[in-house]
Amino acid sequence: MIGLGATPHKLAVYIKNRPMVEPYQSLHNMQPLAAAEISSIVNSTSNHWRKIFNVYAKLVFSCADFLDLPDFSTWQQLRDEYLLQASSELALVFSEPVLNTKAVKIITGHTYAQSLALNIKLENVGDDFLVSNQHKLIICPYFDYRQLSNSKIDQLTQIIKRFH
Repeated sequence: MIGLGATPHKLAVYIKNRPMVEPYQSLHNMQPLAAAEISSIVNSTSNHWRKIFNVYAKLVFSCADFLDLPDFSTWQQLRDEYLLQASSELALVFSEPVLNTKAVKIITGHTYAQSLALNIKLENVGDDFLVSNQHKLIICPYFDYRQLSNSKIDQLTQIIKRFH
């Protein structure tokens, strides 16, 4: 697996692209983020990465009670002090999904999911969400405010909750 975050992890978000700066472009394994590294990535790249990290943090914050996470007063605090760090049990993965793990797997973006040719049975569970219960896999809209709004984050949270 190639990406950012913890190994092992309870929740893995699979995304096609990487931050367009080093060392992320040349990663060959999983690398946990250090404190303030998300801020560094956002400052070195575009608004696009700020949105991805913010949506991820909002999602994890809404799942905190059943993912057994530490207490955070806001999703921003969770993002800045916990998201994708070594102890977080969270991952942002740039390589193709590994289906035979216990982690909940989220593929962000239907176009990316189609390009993977997963060849697994998927159930349509409402607007914009496909699920494989067998693989604990969810295909959802891209991690962007317009595509994955707060109400859709709530829907995604309920789908993740089914796996716990």
